[in-house]
Amino acid sequence: MNTTVKPNNPVYTMMILIGVCHLINDTMQSVIPAMFPLLERDMGLTYTQLGLISFTLNMFASVLQPVVGAVTDKKPMPFALPIGMVSSFIGLTMLILAPNYPLILVSVLFLGLGSAVFHPEGSRVSFMAAGNKRGLAQSIYQVGGNSGQALAPLISAFLILPFGMYGASVVLILTAIGIFMLTKIAIWYRKQLEEEKLSKVKKVLVSSL
Repeated sequence: MNTTVKPNNPVYTMMILIGVCHLINDTMQSVIPAMFPLLERDMGLTYTQLGLISFTLNMFASVLQPVVGAVTDKKPMPFALPIGMVSSFIGLTMLILAPNYPLILVSVLFLGLGSAVFHPEGSRVSFMAAGNKRGLAQSIYQVGGNSGQALAPLISAFLILPFGMYGASVVLILTAIGIFMLTKIAIWYRKQLEEEKLSKVKKVLVSSL
């Protein structure tokens, strides 16, 4: 299958893959609030402590995004995508095994960092794959994220509440799949950057003749 971007030629495979990865990323982020009833029941956390968990997660996941975006605008980092999801994988694993509140806070730092790294670069991949279907590409990307958020209550109802923290291990399986897909996407992304650079060099050489 040829997944090279040509002028106005969308790459649907990459559009869908990055949308699925967005689903997985936002599922991981949204599953944290879904764990709050369990954390309150089993660890005796107060509403203030739960609020601080939510604050820490969202501050790292949201506020860091413009920083990551500004850095990668200057120097794109294709393999930041799978590395970011590895950070989320580590964070969720730590959260499932966390024996105390401080370690829970550290785990959501990893989750927030992974999400902050994913979104700017994921959006860039969606744009690169769009061709002349930018509206469609952005819609697929957003549907993935919104679907991930919508899955969190179901995961809470059918996995976390009945089976405890270990019910969230199912999300780790999804995350491992996401890391694999993002590695494939990163290889494609790097190839597009190399081709863009080569194209610019050719234009400079032609204009100098």
